[in-house]
Amino acid sequence: MALKANVKKKSASSSSEPGPSRGTAASSRSGPESSRARPGPSRGRAGASRPDPDTPLPFSEAVRRAVRAIPRGQVRSYAQVALYAGRPGAARGVGMELSDLPTHDEVPWWRVIRSGGTLAPAVAHEQARRLRAEGVTVHQRGNLFRVELDDGERG
Repeated sequence: MALKANVKKKSASSSSEPGPSRGTAASSRSGPESSRARPGPSRGRAGASRPDPDTPLPFSEAVRRAVRAIPRGQVRSYAQVALYAGRPGAARGVGMELSDLPTHDEVPWWRVIRSGGTLAPAVAHEQARRLRAEGVTVHQRGNLFRVELDDGERG
């Protein structure tokens, strides 16, 4: 919409009389002025801000999106997140990306666990607290925390 408003202003300012309404013969002029008033296929806000669909996302953004897609009350392994992010076998990379998240980022990192169901020792207490708040069953034996997984969640 803002693009159309800019086009009207240009056509109205190019003449001394009030600009014509849409659909008149003056608005469909041909020549060099018409190419300046109408955006081409590569111009305009929608085309400039939209990334190429064939270009893959950076790994960090793909990981964030994959983790945000995990429903509340469910967990995924680092390997599953890597697969959903388009980089199978990059489970360690997922761990690195999640450990580098800013504290204000709204990515539910606590929903990502080891493939065996255990929690990483460095964040196990906080992760277990957040998972339990979402209704996930977490068992503790000493300093080892294990999420109770359904058969379909192993991976």
